[in-house]
Parts: sequence; C-alpha cells; structure tokens
Amino acid sequence: MSTLERRYRHLLRAYPMDYRHDRGDEIVGTYLDLADPRRRWPSVADAADLVRGGLRQRLRAAGANDLAPGVRLAALLALTTAAFLAGFWALVEQYPPPAEAGVPVFGPFTSTGIVAWLAWLVVAVLVLVAPGRATRVAVAGAVLATVAVLLVSPVAGLPRPPLLVLVPQVALGVLALAVDSHLPLPARALPIVAAVGGYVFGHAYYWDAYRWSAEQVLPATGMVLLGVGVLLAVGLAMRRDWRGGWAVVVLLTPIGLLSVHILAGAVDGLGGAPRPTYPTLVGAALTVGLLGPAVLPAAVALRRRLGGSPSAPCPTCGTRR
Repeated sequence: MSTLERRYRHLLRAYPMDYRHDRGDEIVGTYLDLADPRRRWPSVADAADLVRGGLRQRLRAAGANDLAPGVRLAALLALTTAAFLAGFWALVEQYPPPAEAGVPVFGPFTSTGIVAWLAWLVVAVLVLVAPGRATRVAVAGAVLATVAVLLVSPVAGLPRPPLLVLVPQVALGVLALAVDSHLPLPARALPIVAAVGGYVFGHAYYWDAYRWSAEQVLPATGMVLLGVGVLLAVGLAMRRDWRGGWAVVVLLTPIGLLSVHILAGAVDGLGGAPRPTYPTLVGAALTVGLLGPAVLPAAVALRRRLGGSPSAPCPTCGTRR
C-alpha cells in the first residue's frame, strides 16, 4: 500500500464502518486513479470532499437527511438577524457621547464598531445582487471585521462596542457562512429589508449608546429569532418536512448568546434586570458557547435512536417509503 493510499484510507474513516466495508476500495481507487502518482498527500479538495461525503453518509444513516437543508435555513435566518442588528448599531454609531462627557470616541462615530456594521451592510446588499461565492466571501470578511474590532481595538486603545454586542454577531456570522447560493429573490431580499428595518427601528426606539440598547434589543431579537424558527418548524413539520426543527436546534447557540443578559440575570436572581454581575455574564456566555453546539450531535443521536426520519418522496409517485 502506497503512502498516498494509506492517507486516503485514513480520511475514509469519515464514512460509517459498513459503508467503508462495502465501497471503501472503490472510493479510494477512484481518488488514486485521478491523483498525480507523484503526490504523497491528498489534495485539500480531495480531503474536503471525502470528509463531506462521510458526514453526509453518517447523517443519512442516522435518518437526519434534512439537517443540511435545515442548516441552510438557519443560515438565512442568522444572516437576516445579523443584518437587522447591523442596521440598528449603525444608527447608534452616529450618536457619540458629547465631547464634554470625556468618553473616547472613534472620529465622528461612537466606536470602531462602525467598521463591522458597514461590513455587514455590504453583505446585506451582496446577498441580494450577487448570491453565492461573493456573498460568502463578504460574510467571512464581516466576521473577520467583527473579530478584529473585538480584539484589536483594546490593543490600539480605541473604543469598541461591548462583548455583549460583538460575540453574538460573530456567532450569527459563522452560521451565515452556510447560506444557500440559490435562494429565490424574496429570500435574498430579507437581509437588506432587515437592515433597513433595524436602522428605522433605531430611530424610533433609540435609548442610550450601546449599554442600555444592548440590554433591551439583544434579548428581544433572540426571542423573535426563536419565535420565527419555531413557527417555521411547526409549519414545515405539518408537511412532514423537518428542516425547521433542525434550524431551531442550530440557532440555539446564537439565540442563547443574544439572551446572555437575561440568562445571567436569572442566575443572579434578578430575572434578567437590571445589572447581572460581569463574572455571571461571562459564565453564562461560556456555558451557552459550550452547551449550544453539543445539542446538535445529541439531536442527531436521538433521531437515530428513534428510527430516523421519513425517506425522501419518490420522484415518480410522490409517496414516502
């Protein structure tokens, strides 16, 4: 066995054992036939393709065929939510504290957060006019801009939005990377409509810089996102379509991060108001960040234990086996 073949077989472990036993030689043989015989390592594209195919087969074996479409649905909801918040925070950035307050500002803006919010507004436009690769690149850039504001601003001595604002935006952005490239026009318009709505909402219900606004707007946004997800899950389930349920499971982490202030307040016995302690806020965010992603594999395992989901409809007669 050559070194390249051995490494392909290591990657083949992404597939279920019975699938490897039945088709492993065929799969590896195909990759070896197409690979340059001088190669010693699988290409990045081949490795990604093998891992992706293995995960797809494991999900199929668990009866979780609707998980990938559910993730794409969750990605659209996450992108729409991120665009709404970017529109709202862009409005907040235009009203810095007065100079006599002695609070540091970023030029004519409240903080360096304006860089991230503008990047997200660009994403909202691109998903409408240039869906696909351009949108995913822009989402990745917006996530990186948000992380840069989070990490670089304190080092440079510049004001930035609070962690309460930036961390859920990053979580929403990471999920938004999975947005579908072939959305219909009404779905592609959702982020830009949400961004405009956030800006208008900011004009109507603007409180005070980031502090009070974040404590009011973020939990409410999380509850709205959860409500929309549940309504979609129920509506789709009535048609024996489980995408909505998977979308809700995937969205639990960003929803939890949007609601950290409420969760921390409940731990402190304050019912989410008015001021949970900082250690409790950090602890609540870490708990959500650790437990939230663990819900998905647990849900997949439960689906497998319960016997999986109905198979796809027959393309000829439309019935399910």
